[in-house]
Amino acid sequence: MARILLLSGSPSASSRTRRVLDHVAARLAGHTVRTISARDLPPGPLLAADTAHPAIAELVAAVDDADGLVVASPVYKAAYTGLLKAALDLLPQYALAGKVVLPLATGGTTAHVLAIDYALRPVLTSLGARHVVQGYFLLDQLITVAVDETGRERVVIDPQAEAALSEVVDGFLAALRNAVPDTPLARVS
Repeated sequence: MARILLLSGSPSASSRTRRVLDHVAARLAGHTVRTISARDLPPGPLLAADTAHPAIAELVAAVDDADGLVVASPVYKAAYTGLLKAALDLLPQYALAGKVVLPLATGGTTAHVLAIDYALRPVLTSLGARHVVQGYFLLDQLITVAVDETGRERVVIDPQAEAALSEVVDGFLAALRNAVPDTPLARVS
């Protein structure tokens, strides 16, 4: 069983990005999964780079403890959010050394699809990620929320986008199996 951290860079409490991460978390059942939203970090310590603050120290510890990370952000102005950048900037220089990372992005237009490769991937690589796997960009219009008969919300992703997302999540899990071969992960997923 791998330890996987899902990191949301969305500034919105009810964002499509966070819902996609929740959807991915369900696909990672059988692993230890934890989600941290950068929006929940205290703004003062986040922007002042106060790594001694307990919430910031907890983020750094969670990254350190993880075997793999799923890093997700909406795309604004052709890049991932400044909120996510502020959180990533608090990590030690090689915080992702030995880790497998799956970058995900959501956005309103396909004009933003390259934000993963040209904006997010270089930062993840500079943090020493062992392997940044094939990322995935989801158009906002392909992500909807349905309410079941009990009033519980669930994410509904367009079937073609869902198939592609499943493929990149499977690739992430395969890379984790290769990165952490001495754990029961090889028998799970």
